[in-house]
Formats: sequence, structure tokens, C-alpha cells
Amino acid sequence: MIDLSTYRQELNNELRQILQYWMENAVDEMQGGFYGSIDNENTVHAEAPKGLVLNARILWTFSAAFNATEDKKYLQVAERAYRYLADHFTDKEYGGAYWSVDASGQMLNPRKQVYGIAFYLYGISEYYSAVQQPEVLDAAIQLFRLIEEKSFDADRKGYFEAFNRDWTPADDFRLSDKDANAQKTMNTHLHIIEAYANLYWQWPDTMLKKRIVQLLEVFDDHMIDKSSGHLLLFFDAAWKPVPDVISYGHNIEAAWLLQQCAETTGDEEWLNRMKNHALLITRASLEGLDEDGGLWYEFDPLKNEMIKEKHWWPQAEAMLGFFNSWQISSNEDYLQLSINSWNFIKKYIRSKEGEWVWGVYADYTIMQHKDKAGFWKCPYHNSRACLEIIQRIGND
Repeated sequence: MIDLSTYRQELNNELRQILQYWMENAVDEMQGGFYGSIDNENTVHAEAPKGLVLNARILWTFSAAFNATEDKKYLQVAERAYRYLADHFTDKEYGGAYWSVDASGQMLNPRKQVYGIAFYLYGISEYYSAVQQPEVLDAAIQLFRLIEEKSFDADRKGYFEAFNRDWTPADDFRLSDKDANAQKTMNTHLHIIEAYANLYWQWPDTMLKKRIVQLLEVFDDHMIDKSSGHLLLFFDAAWKPVPDVISYGHNIEAAWLLQQCAETTGDEEWLNRMKNHALLITRASLEGLDEDGGLWYEFDPLKNEMIKEKHWWPQAEAMLGFFNSWQISSNEDYLQLSINSWNFIKKYIRSKEGEWVWGVYADYTIMQHKDKAGFWKCPYHNSRACLEIIQRIGND
């Protein structure tokens, strides 16, 4: 097993390479912002649509990188992302942000997907931490209040998924075709609480804290299956679960992220509860761990079938989730699992250009038809895992 100082140094180098890739390849100098798609052969598709999630995650990533390193070249990219989001994605008539714009920055899909708006808030709150400009904090607070006004379920708690541009109810709530058409989802709630916790560090508002605690309650009451340790993914408005797959990536991501959100509140009872949940969920995630250190994508209980793909983002979350469980438990096995995840990434997921490939199949062939940068392929999971573990080792 490599020692912690070596692990930290390797992740420092990896972080720089990932960020360098995005700075060199993703900036759209012709039409503004960032390209909507770069394929696995590193070919830019300049006319591809530009997604809210991609741009919001770029904003968070480069803001967080600047906050960690104070390297101003990262702040310049964050400034570009913030300005592009403000100028092209922000809906100045109805509030919130469009789901996508075309390559030239014109509104394409105007639907209000709360998942995407939560990431916008996540990015803005991190950017405010970097620049400390009052108008940036104001923009973040406005997004928080908008989510509360339009999406919060005052009767049953939690948040509704999606709306039409004018915030009237939508018929289709899905993020993608593979999702169940459910009114509430674990995924959106995870990223709302992530955004709210990040904003709370900058703006310790009483109502914001109340909502973070309520979100912890929602996960505790509805989303964490205490018998299996897995997360339930889809629900109707009354929290009746809609049967679906087990997502190992979301399991291991939630394990550490919910604990971190509980830390934000300063509530020791919630923190201890989420630490216990972190270990429960991490143990359940071991079901999806292959002998090579890679984490399988999903398991389909209805078919009793493992989805034999290893996508980039569950590997990043596994690296961090196992590290977090080691910190909680002092069980050296979890530290080894974190390093095993990193070794798998080095061998199969990172590319020579710097950014990671989408994933590999069971025989380790690369998933060639997927983007290296695109609507869902962003420098968020991998950069965040590097930043978190670097910081955690530095404090140990």
C-alpha cells in the first residue's frame, strides 16, 4: 500500500492534469463559454448544445480549485463560467436557469430542472467563496429562495423534480431517458442538500439551516434503506418508492456527502447519525466492488443482473467514500480500498490527454461512444475526489 504522502502527491498531480485538460480543450473561444461536447477521440463538436449541469459543474470545479490552490488561472476559468451562466442560462423573465442552450448561447430547452438549478447554486456559492462579491452572494440567495418558493413540498417535505419554463407543473420529470418518471428523486435531493450546505458556509441563515436538517430527515426517513444499506432512488409525491436499480455510485457518494452536510449544521446528533449511515451505506456498496478495485455501475434486482460497466464517476466517489469510512472507523481495509480505487483509475480510466474516459466494460474495453467532455461528463466528480482527499490527508 502506498503511503499517504505519496497518495496525496499523486492526486495533486492528477488534479492539475484534469484541470489543464479542460483549460486547453473545452474553452469555446468562438461562441463563448465551453464546448458542449468533446468525444473520446478528443474531437471537439463545436455545434453541440451546452448544458446547465456541465457549465455549473465547471463553475464549481474551478472555483474550488482556486480556493484550494490560490492559482489565479483557475479563477479566470471560474469567472468565465459564472459570466456565461449569468448571460446565457439565467432566465431573466421567469427566474432560475434553462436546462440547455444551443452552441451560440440561445435558449434551447427552457424547462426548469431543479437538479440543474441546484448545481447552479452549488457553483455560485463556491464562486462567492473565491471572489467575495456581494452581487454573487445575492445571486446565490435568490436561487435558494426560488427553489424554496417553486419546488418545496410544504405538505410532505422534500422537493419536486421539474417544471415548465414558467414554473407550471411538468408532465415529464426525468433527467434522462433511463430514469423513472418520478416526482421526487434521491439524486436531486442529494444535490440540493449539497448546494444548501455549501451556501450555508457562506451565509449561515436560519431558514437555510432548517432546510438542511429537513433534508437530512428526508434521507433518514425515506431514502436510506436501513435493512439493505442501499439508497432508494425514485418516489411519488407521497414518498412511495418506485422500484428501480441499485446505484453503487450514488450509494458511495451519498455515504460521505450526507455526513459532510451534517457537519455543516454543527448538530452532533445528526453528524453521528450520518457517520453511522456512512458506514452502513459503504458496507452495502461493497456488493458492487470487483476484485480489480473497480466499482460496477448498477445492479438490477428485477433481472438479478449486474450492469457490467465501470463508469468514471463511481470510481471517483468510491475513492473518496472509502477514504471517508477509514477516517470514521480507523479500519485500514477502507484505506486500502480507497487506494485500490485509485489504482484502478490509473490503470483503466485516466487517459493520456488528462481527462478520464467515460468508462470501461467488463473486458476493459473503453466505452468509445461516450463523451470525454459533454452534457454529463464534467470535471466535477474526479476533481472533487482529488481536492477532498488532498485536503483530508493534509489535515491528518
